[in-house]
Amino acid sequence: MTPSDMRLGDVYKEKSKIPGNGIGNEAAMCRNVSKLIVSPPGFNGLPKRGHLIFDACFESGNLGRVDYISDFEYDLFIRPDTCNPRFRVWFNFTVENTKENQRVLFNIVNFSKTKSLYRDGMSPVVKSTSRPKWQRLPSKNVYYYRCPDHRKNYVMSFAFCFDREDDVYQFAYCYPYTYTRLQHYLENLDRLNLDYVHRELLGLSVQQRRLDLLTITSPVSPWNYRSNGIHGSSPVAIGPETTDIGGTNEGFTMEMKTETLELCEPEPEIQKPITEEANTSSFYPPPAPVLDKYILENGKVHLGSGVWVNEEKWHQLQATQGDSKYTKNLAVMIWGTDVLKNRSVTGVATKKKKDASPKPPLSPHKLSVIRVNLVSAAEQRVVFITARVHPGETPSSFVCQGIIDFLVSQHPTARSLRDHLIFKIAPMLNPDGVYLGNYRCSLMGFDLNRHWQDPSPWAHPTLYGVKQLILEMHNSQKSSLEFYIDIHAHSTMMNGFMYGNIFEQEELFQRQAIFPKMLCRNAEDFSFSSTSFNRDTMKAGTGRRFLGGLLDNSSYCYTLEVSFYSYMLSGTISAVPYTEEAYMKLGRNVARTFLDYYRLSSSVARQPAPTLRAQREKTSAASRTCPQRAGGSAKTRKASTSNKEHPKST
Repeated sequence: MTPSDMRLGDVYKEKSKIPGNGIGNEAAMCRNVSKLIVSPPGFNGLPKRGHLIFDACFESGNLGRVDYISDFEYDLFIRPDTCNPRFRVWFNFTVENTKENQRVLFNIVNFSKTKSLYRDGMSPVVKSTSRPKWQRLPSKNVYYYRCPDHRKNYVMSFAFCFDREDDVYQFAYCYPYTYTRLQHYLENLDRLNLDYVHRELLGLSVQQRRLDLLTITSPVSPWNYRSNGIHGSSPVAIGPETTDIGGTNEGFTMEMKTETLELCEPEPEIQKPITEEANTSSFYPPPAPVLDKYILENGKVHLGSGVWVNEEKWHQLQATQGDSKYTKNLAVMIWGTDVLKNRSVTGVATKKKKDASPKPPLSPHKLSVIRVNLVSAAEQRVVFITARVHPGETPSSFVCQGIIDFLVSQHPTARSLRDHLIFKIAPMLNPDGVYLGNYRCSLMGFDLNRHWQDPSPWAHPTLYGVKQLILEMHNSQKSSLEFYIDIHAHSTMMNGFMYGNIFEQEELFQRQAIFPKMLCRNAEDFSFSSTSFNRDTMKAGTGRRFLGGLLDNSSYCYTLEVSFYSYMLSGTISAVPYTEEAYMKLGRNVARTFLDYYRLSSSVARQPAPTLRAQREKTSAASRTCPQRAGGSAKTRKASTSNKEHPKST
């Protein structure tokens, strides 16, 4: 059977067999239940109302087996990840054919983890056909305990009362975020036709699902990078006498030698898909007068050879590249793709040879490269963000969507970030695992976040594609990859927090702590006290560790973790459960924090700063004297919040 032939589960309709503990038989549960009718042993005939029907044969579904205990109690078994029986955490299934006011007790009996947020009040989420909004079950109805009937394994039991007979009820470990939902979201984003958002196909998974890459940046900056300059990757002057980065997340003090830019703007209004068209003209410089040698008609400039270009875009290009044949050809390559067929890359018609196939227009990837390289002399700052390498960690997708929503909005902060930075976002690194309902692994049973060092183009194609792109940018003289953030969800910790790498140089370590510290100030649910910096050998194959060792000192790599359950507000002891909107709000705050970090604002004048290359060369020379990534000094270990990672593999 080829990977493309695999399905979520073979359809079978049969009655549940005699109950058993089932522990140790996870490898045999390789399929999801499909319309499984569970009736009392010995019952024959058509199912009666109240004989529950379980189903998990849908996208991101997971339920491998159901044992009938009594009319009021059922043992449920999570299907292990495909080709890897070690991981059994994610569940997502439906129940129908219920009776009104039917009370049941569901026992999920084969969790692969012993530690869980269920001990701290976490509960599954539920929705029904008449109430499609996900909500958490009351914590008082959920119990997490060692069960002697199941080899003293941990069991999560929850009581539920079905109140409507015609409803289909769906239960899940956390708010689901499917591959199809992401595709619909990206398609809606495409329909907005935003000139600062470009979606491209970076590769395909083993089962031929899309690995999407979003590039978010202004196609032409309203400021001249070469004359004004952009502050370097070190946003503040740091030294023992000027900076305090220790302590907890209660308060934030950082003295700067330059003026601090405070964020006082209200919460951004996120742009709604399809219904709103972006108006980008308000923050571009006024267009220059049209030159006589070009024909202007209906707001478009005729560049010859049948190519018409929007007048405003043409003047934006002229402002940065001057008026020349090169500028004209560049405009043709970017905006004249519909007439490029049978032409050379200069836009000039070519003679067709006999039997010669016509040349296709530029690929979307090449066009995106051209768009973000309009200012050729500038070194472009790149922020690379990935999510969902572990398919069951659905909160990471909501956080990632919050980041995207903010960056594509018309909020002034988002505009400033787009003008000065290039955001590359791969929102779903493991589309097969997401679709199949796995918790941690890909279709072939690989934990992709342990294969960054040497990903296989056939076994880990999505990881391979992202790594190759990062290596290209790292080797390019025109780009500076300054941030890599990999978004995850944590099954045993509260709040949002980060993992970072260890630097031996004290100054570099302190610089790495700036972004989490600023995020703690902007996001009430982010905890700097839970943030830790480590070099655990077991994490050597993760994106954070591998890229942290590969990239130079001006690049910072983080794992952003967010709790599956809740966050604690500063000064309180009560947990606030996360909602889908709360996860996306954290994503928006992550995006806003880049403004604090770079101190970019169109209303604040900045002095020219040294180029990033000059800073890199200076840092590189210092590193030859004192290598910073070999390990952590005693002083660095003391300054770190914690060098021992929390008990969850990322």
